[in-house]
Amino acid sequence: MVLKRLATSLLLALLLAVGGAAIAKKADRSAPIGIVAKSTKAYDSPSSVTTLKGNVRITQGSLVVTGDVATLYMDENQQIARVVVTGRPAHIQELDEQNRLIQGDAETLDYDNVHQIAVLTRNAIVKIEGQGEVQGDKLTYDVNSTELKAESTADGFVHGVIFPKQRAPASEGALHP
Repeated sequence: MVLKRLATSLLLALLLAVGGAAIAKKADRSAPIGIVAKSTKAYDSPSSVTTLKGNVRITQGSLVVTGDVATLYMDENQQIARVVVTGRPAHIQELDEQNRLIQGDAETLDYDNVHQIAVLTRNAIVKIEGQGEVQGDKLTYDVNSTELKAESTADGFVHGVIFPKQRAPASEGALHP
C-alpha cells in the first residue's frame, strides 16, 4: 500500500512539474494533414471510416503519428472525429508551445478529436523533453484540462521519472567577492 501511494505521489509530482507544458502547438491544428501508407481504404461520404495499413505516417504541423494500422473515423462533415493507431509501438510526437518534444508510445493510440482525449494502452509511455516520463498500461490525457491519468495492471504500479529543473550556473563574481 505504501508503494502504491508513493507511485501515486510520484505521478502527481510529475503532473505538477509538467503543468500546462504538455499542450501541443495551437498552430498545428490549422495545418494540412499528410498521410502516407502502403494501402488505403477510404470513402468519400459522411460518417465514414478510412483505414490505412503498412508503415503508416500521419503528419500535421509538428505532429507526427506512426504505426502499422490507422483507422480514421469521419463525422457527418467529413472531419476527423477519432483516430486509432496500432503498432509495435504506435508512436506520436509533437512540439509544445515552448518547442519541447512530447512523445508517446503504446501498442494502441486512440485519439478522440471531438473531446480531445488521447488514450495510450498496453506498454504505454509518455515522455516530455526536460520534464520527465510516465509509464503504465493505460495513460489517458485530456488536452483541454491537461490532466493525465495513469493506470497499471501488470505489476500494479505506474512508473515515472521527474527530472530536476536545471539551474543556471552561478556567475564567477558571485563566487569571488
